[in-house]
Amino acid sequence: MPHAQDSGRLSWGDALFLYLEREGMPLNIASVSVFEGVISLEACCQFIESKLPLIPRYRQRVVSPPFNLGLPTWEYDPKFGVRNHIREVTLKRGTDSEFKAAAGKILSTTLDRQRPLWDLILVRGLTGNRTGLILRVHHCLADGVAGVGLMNVMMDASPVAPAVPAKKLRFRKPPQKDAWTSIVDGWISWYAGMVQRVLMAQSEILNLAEKFVAGEPWPVGEFARLLPELASPTERLFFNVNYRGPQKFAWAEIPMAEVKAIREACGGTHNDVVLALVTATIRRYAEHHGDPVRRRLLRIMVPVNVRGGDRPGDLGNRISLLPVTIPLDIRNPRKLLAAVRERMDFLKRAHIAELVGLAGGLVGTTPTLLQAFAGPVASKLPLTPFNLVCTNIPGPQSPLYLLGHKMLQWYPYVPVGGDMAVNCAILSYNGTSYFGFSGDVHAAPDLNRLETFLKLSLEELRNAARGKARRKKRPRPKAKAVLAPAPTPAPVITTSASPARPSVEPAPAGTPVTVEDRVPMGLAAD
Repeated sequence: MPHAQDSGRLSWGDALFLYLEREGMPLNIASVSVFEGVISLEACCQFIESKLPLIPRYRQRVVSPPFNLGLPTWEYDPKFGVRNHIREVTLKRGTDSEFKAAAGKILSTTLDRQRPLWDLILVRGLTGNRTGLILRVHHCLADGVAGVGLMNVMMDASPVAPAVPAKKLRFRKPPQKDAWTSIVDGWISWYAGMVQRVLMAQSEILNLAEKFVAGEPWPVGEFARLLPELASPTERLFFNVNYRGPQKFAWAEIPMAEVKAIREACGGTHNDVVLALVTATIRRYAEHHGDPVRRRLLRIMVPVNVRGGDRPGDLGNRISLLPVTIPLDIRNPRKLLAAVRERMDFLKRAHIAELVGLAGGLVGTTPTLLQAFAGPVASKLPLTPFNLVCTNIPGPQSPLYLLGHKMLQWYPYVPVGGDMAVNCAILSYNGTSYFGFSGDVHAAPDLNRLETFLKLSLEELRNAARGKARRKKRPRPKAKAVLAPAPTPAPVITTSASPARPSVEPAPAGTPVTVEDRVPMGLAAD
């Protein structure tokens, strides 16, 4: 009989997602996936329950200390039952639009704090003999990278359905602590954590200083040029209004081969191409709603995985963020991609993610009582630090199976809240990049238009990349010598010292140059 792991304590970053959540504004990460065939509810419950020993945190609930004097702890749910976390719903028509509407309704609700913070919903009735699956996990339990790791634990790489153990594993739960012990432990834990964060901050400052001195010089010129963008306040778009709920969920997909072809033709990374596509999509969406984009900036919060050598499936949040600011009025797709690439390279060389993580660690020294009080209030304030979140999560590039049923699509979900009422998540799986758009129904009632705008932006960038690739492969014509017409001979007197020679004009040299090639691909708006 396996022993239960010792109940841990949430980090300040994990607890922050609990404090920011309010009624009607859930802070869960989720995914919506589609499988071949019909998955049995009973078999799914038995299979998931057999996997829980690998992820014991899924049997634990969050317990806050009295008066929030200290960080919350993970404690085993004495009334845990897998049936409380796995259920099914049935669609009437089984269309994708009905599926999206059902997903939006489910994603708009909060999880029960008295139970472990996750659930799984099987969706019946999809056309084409398919089964939908919606998995929700509270953000205090896992981030996007950890969520992908958990799906890998729950599913298999083989189409052969695994055998489910006949006997259930029993867990021995540790005794619960009394209120006074919880208060003392909470204060001690918070104080020890605060000291540790201060010491880590000092160490990180020294490490950054060493990188700047011994490594690549800090991009002073670029910093001076891009400083106005970084320091300027975020300009609100039409969807940057305080979240009211409920939510809508839309999705789209593009082959990763298309992204690779664009990257190889135009340069940059996979993330650069994705950010350029999202920026162009948001520009079209803003213009559709009458927002002017000339001389405006789009500020995107890009989460960065800082796990280092940790296992991808480890729970908790191990992320920092990059504040990527991109001119919204660049219509030339190649120039837009170049602008994204330049800004991402600068942020990496300037170690902005490390600086943001350092600042976040210092914020974590705030007393937990104040964090718990200020969180729900802050989520209602008209603050717009970013226009939207865009997270890009790498997933497995081979098919996954649940009880022998192949997963066909896998759409990620990132929560919305505060003044960021539209967000985007991208997940790569089995050769396809899946885009999930989440939004408030009041701020973005036509969220599904983002699906069309994404396809238009992809086509535009793809055509630009193909044009550049053709110009690269086109051979340069060789210069040919052109003989001038022979001049009319004049009567001359020749001697052996100065023989007469025919006159030949020099040939025109060089290759034809187009106007586009003459103009450097800069970052100004078209």
